[in-house]
Amino acid sequence: MKFGVFDHMDDAGIPLGQLYADRLALVEAYDRAGIYGYHLAEHHSTPLGCAASPGLFLAAVAQRTKSLRFGPLVYLLPFYHPLRLIEEICMLDQMSGGRLELGVGRGVSPFETQAYGLDFAQTGEVYHEAFQLILKGLAADELTFEGKHFQFRNVPMILRPVQRPHPPLWYGTTIPDNADWPAANDVNIVTIALRPTVRVITDRYRATRASLGKHPKDTPLMGVARHVVVADSDAEARQIARRAYPRWRGSFRWLFARHGAEPRIAGLYPETFDELTAIDNGIAGSPGAVRDFLAAEIAATGSNYLLSWLAFGDMTREESLRSIDLFSREVMPAFASAPAE
Repeated sequence: MKFGVFDHMDDAGIPLGQLYADRLALVEAYDRAGIYGYHLAEHHSTPLGCAASPGLFLAAVAQRTKSLRFGPLVYLLPFYHPLRLIEEICMLDQMSGGRLELGVGRGVSPFETQAYGLDFAQTGEVYHEAFQLILKGLAADELTFEGKHFQFRNVPMILRPVQRPHPPLWYGTTIPDNADWPAANDVNIVTIALRPTVRVITDRYRATRASLGKHPKDTPLMGVARHVVVADSDAEARQIARRAYPRWRGSFRWLFARHGAEPRIAGLYPETFDELTAIDNGIAGSPGAVRDFLAAEIAATGSNYLLSWLAFGDMTREESLRSIDLFSREVMPAFASAPAE
C-alpha cells in the first residue's frame, strides 16, 4: 500500500500568508514521514481552495522536499493556455528532479467556470482537446496542432520534463463508467465515492485492464480519499474533527450556496463529522482506531492507494503535525505489505 495526502488548502480562518507557511511546514513533515504523494486541488473564487495557482505553491514544495511526489489534483485545463501549462509542467518536473504527478480535469463547478468567463457547456470539449495537445507538446521537439479551439504550427518545444514522455497522469472519478478510459491508458485514479461505489470502480478498472491484456503487476494507483485525524486518544481526535469539519464543509458549500445551489456530491459530506464516520467517509481516532478503519477500507474498496485529508478546516499546524507523526509511526507500518484485493 502507498499513502498520500489530498489537500484543498481551504480557508482555515487565519491570515493567508500563515496558511501557506503552515501548509509548507506540513509538506516538509509529509516528506520526512515517507508519504508517497501530495495532491493539491485547484479552485477559484471560493474559500474551499486558497491555492488558486497550484503551480506557484508546488514550486515551493519542490524546494522544501526530497522524496515526496506531488502535483495538482487537478489542473483545470480549460482555465489555462495549453502552451503556458506545458512550460509550467516541464519547469516543475525539472525543479523537483522528476517528482511531478500530473492530474488533469475539466472542473466541476459551473460558478468557478463562469467567473473566468468560460462557457461550462463547452469546457468538456475544450478539456479533451487541451489534454491531447498538452501530451503532444510534452513529447515533441516542435508542436503542430490543428483543433477547434487551439491551433499551433511549428512551435519549438524548448523545455522538457524529466519524466518522458510526460509525468504520471491522474484523473478523478466518482462514476464507474468513467473508469474505462484511465484503465486503458495507464492513468492513476482517485475517488471520493463511498465504499460500495469505490469497489465497483476498482473492479471495473481492473477488468478493463485485464480485457486489454495488461499485467496485474503493472496496475496504476487506484486511490480513495478520506478525512483522517489521528490523536493520542479517540476522544481527542473526535474533538478536533468535530470542530474542524464544519468549517471545511462550509467552505465546500460556500460558492454553491451563494448561487442557491448544492454541490452535486453534497450527499457524501453530511453536516457533522459523526455523520461522516457513520457512512465510512472519514475517521478520527487513536492510531488503533485508524488502523482498523483503513484495514476495512482496503478490504471493502480494493484500492491500492489511500489519500488522507490530514489538514482541513481550522485544524492547527500543531494538531496536523501530531496527526502526521502518529499516522506515519503507528498506522502506516501496519500496511507496508498489505495487498489490495
